[in-house]
Amino acid sequence: MPSRFTIVFVLSVLGALHAWIGWRILPALGLDAAWQALGAALLVLSYFLIPAGLLARGIKQQPLSDRLAWIGMLVMGLFSSLLLLTIVREIGLLLLPLLGAVTPDVVESSAWAVPGCALLLTVVGYANARRLAAVVEVEVPIANLPHALHGFTIVQISDIHVGPTIKRNYLNAIVDKVNSLQADMVAITGDLVDGSVQQLSEHTAPLAQLRARHGAYFVTGNHEYYSNAHAWIEEIRRLGLTVLMNEHVVLNHGGAPLVLAGVTDFTAHHFDELHRSDPHAAILNAPVSAAKVLLAHQPRSAAAAADAGFDLQLSGHTHGGQFFPWNFFVPLQQPYVAGLNRLKNLWVYTSRGTGYWGPPKRLLAPSEITRLRLVSA
Repeated sequence: MPSRFTIVFVLSVLGALHAWIGWRILPALGLDAAWQALGAALLVLSYFLIPAGLLARGIKQQPLSDRLAWIGMLVMGLFSSLLLLTIVREIGLLLLPLLGAVTPDVVESSAWAVPGCALLLTVVGYANARRLAAVVEVEVPIANLPHALHGFTIVQISDIHVGPTIKRNYLNAIVDKVNSLQADMVAITGDLVDGSVQQLSEHTAPLAQLRARHGAYFVTGNHEYYSNAHAWIEEIRRLGLTVLMNEHVVLNHGGAPLVLAGVTDFTAHHFDELHRSDPHAAILNAPVSAAKVLLAHQPRSAAAAADAGFDLQLSGHTHGGQFFPWNFFVPLQQPYVAGLNRLKNLWVYTSRGTGYWGPPKRLLAPSEITRLRLVSA
């Protein structure tokens, strides 16, 4: 749980940002006092709805909990765009005098553009987030890949975040799409849920219908640990998936071995020291000559994975930034934001995620169901 100081600090910053937006935008709209008061009231309402949406999961009464989460998350997405556009407008108003282009009309029209564009971006972002993720095709060249493994397909889904705004129907559509791809193997690279087994088991049930030649495999993400990872590991196994906890299995495909390993989340040791992520332990005693694939929720497992001798790491966690400008902040924590990257002899594929977290909003970071095909280098 965050400390009282942290909570007060975050709420203070949130309040200050709302007040700053109101100060910079409302007077510039050219409205009378009554309309400005209404705008101020909406900003105050936003200030309360955002934390209420984040805390709604703690309300046991349904459908109140989910409805409050929906409203709070939508408002959070709208506020994010309001804040960004207000900053952009301020920068523009500072630069335009150099061109002699600031007039009362420019000040007023730019003020109207902020809420107008914020609403438009929120609607577009909502449509992008709620649609079924598109299939992204990726070829991964592996050195010394046995002929039998050339063309081996892995369908990866990640960061679905079943929870207050993502339910059974959303996941069921993903499962149907994955099954239609007829993969050799399905990989779920963490952050499946946001909530307890008791709250969400009905909505994660479609995972039992996943079909692939060599089965479906799961590794934990940080959000599983926020939601009692031990209970979720047991539940996911009950659904028929294989959970890889710093361990590996050897898949025999056409007579050729493929080592498939999985590690716990990079931060798992903060919740349970016995779950400390360890790519070296995951590959211990694996066949030396086999192709080696690692499932690791966070891309920052890659350094240890490369040292351990893996050929390919499949990760998620970043959501590709989910919506602008957060994609620029991801590199502060992770080595890769999205797509296929190379580290020494290791390929790292980072999924932009199949669902979303928080605001139902995606801009310039579309969700994906990834179909990876191993090919001879």
